[in-house]
Amino acid sequence: MAIQGTDVRKVVVACEAGMGSSVLLVTQLRDRLKGTEVVVQHSPVSQIPADADVIVCHRGLEATARGVAPGKVVVAFSMFLGDPAFDRVVEAIREGKALEG
Repeated sequence: MAIQGTDVRKVVVACEAGMGSSVLLVTQLRDRLKGTEVVVQHSPVSQIPADADVIVCHRGLEATARGVAPGKVVVAFSMFLGDPAFDRVVEAIREGKALEG
């Protein structure tokens, strides 16, 4: 799956039941995407909203996210801080590049 950064309207950070680290990640992504019209929100992986364009989740939840949101771009990360996956998402949106996942 791929999407052009210019077509991204909503990024969903999906996690399991807890919200601690993923809420911090939502805040970081919102800060990095300030000045764009992209909405960044948190969701349990089992309840990803249908209007999500890009789902960001921990690698351990990737298969679940793909099952819940088929046809959507899923970007998996390994580390909550400093993972290059976050840079890829921000760069694609800010520069209008293709984002695969």
